[in-house]
Amino acid sequence: MLLSVWHTSWTVSDLDRSIDFYTRLLGFELLGRWTRTGTFIETVVGFEDAELDIAALRIPQAAGVRSGHHLELIEYIAPRGQKLDLKTCNVGAAHLALETDTIHETCEQLAAHGVILVSPPVRIESGANEGGYACYLRDPDGFTLELVQRRPAAGGAS
Repeated sequence: MLLSVWHTSWTVSDLDRSIDFYTRLLGFELLGRWTRTGTFIETVVGFEDAELDIAALRIPQAAGVRSGHHLELIEYIAPRGQKLDLKTCNVGAAHLALETDTIHETCEQLAAHGVILVSPPVRIESGANEGGYACYLRDPDGFTLELVQRRPAAGGAS
């Protein structure tokens, strides 16, 4: 029986660059960084002589998870991988949706730092989040992140 989501993980090309992006630009907190080698990790990932450089990050304001972190970033030192086509329409592509209460300001700040925005914040026209806003953006490796701002509470400003 499944109990919860433990964390989400991305394989990245440059761990230092990704840590900088997620902490400095998105506000994640770096909890720790370590290297994994040996039989355990080789068996788990299925690669002989695997060497992984790993970082654990969390969103300070978000509810906790059992693992203690929300996002794990992994750079494979060995074996080195290949860049995939991460277009969201491709089978196997994924995205991580993050909630914000300042979507317009956040997008302006990210764009000012050269982050690729797929679109500006777009007003959600129907469904459970009608009246809110959403947009997609890309991290340094091209992973898709979605920012979502819920609709204002009844009686709030729009």
